[in-house]
Amino acid sequence: MKEISDATAKRIKEDLEKSYMEIIPVPGIEDKVDPLPSDMYLAVTCSPTKGVDETLDLSEKLIGKGFKVTPHIASKCVSGEKHLEVIIKKLDQLGIKSIFVPGGDRPEPMGDFKNASDLLRALKKLGHNLNKIGMAAHPEGHPDVSDEVLMEALDEKKDLADFIVTQMCFDAEILNDWMTQIHKKGIQLPVWVGLPGVIERGRLLKTSLRIGVGDSLRFLRKKSQVATELMKSSIYNPNDLLRDITEQNDINTSNLAGYHIYCFNQIETTEKWRTDTISSLN
Repeated sequence: MKEISDATAKRIKEDLEKSYMEIIPVPGIEDKVDPLPSDMYLAVTCSPTKGVDETLDLSEKLIGKGFKVTPHIASKCVSGEKHLEVIIKKLDQLGIKSIFVPGGDRPEPMGDFKNASDLLRALKKLGHNLNKIGMAAHPEGHPDVSDEVLMEALDEKKDLADFIVTQMCFDAEILNDWMTQIHKKGIQLPVWVGLPGVIERGRLLKTSLRIGVGDSLRFLRKKSQVATELMKSSIYNPNDLLRDITEQNDINTSNLAGYHIYCFNQIETTEKWRTDTISSLN
């Protein structure tokens, strides 16, 4: 990492220590998590084709290894209240206290829940033993939804959730402006910023073929600057992005809680980068 101030180094170190990693359910991935500290939180994604069951199956395996798990319960992958009741019961059985509720990538919903707001309201109505519920946000925009609608949805959901996880971010200034904007609107929830891990281009492409383009390479179609960065070399490294985010003027008054690391199942590579970076900042 390029030369940075002591204050910036301290903040990056603290944020990386609190960060957690997103895992995509594929066969055998539970055997690849050994490099991670067992007290680390892991998020488990929800496939638009394989659904919630696969997410909960992997969550159970990871819990068996001692990890704290936050499964994604995509609203479009839940068929209705009865299905949601089954999911809540399974979460209780596994002792899961934290979930993340995105809309999901299915072209059409399985049933009654058309978006995350629908599912969040149903959760509140049915009751549950969860301590933390997360919702998604898109600081850099969405190709199919206007910024105004995105902000309205965030405001609508703020009283139904406990934390925010952003899409993968690549522009520190846009992220900073967005965090300032939501703060002014009274959206005070802690924000876990989506950070790309150390992405090896070849392995990313290979993973995409196994899990479907929509789960791994979708961001490349939307972010030409990222595609350009990936094409420059065989590996994308987020060091410069981390520094740029941390050096934003308003970052210390924002609700940045830490980082949600999108590792695309390149767990060992990304964890080595995370721990090496933390050590270098001591």
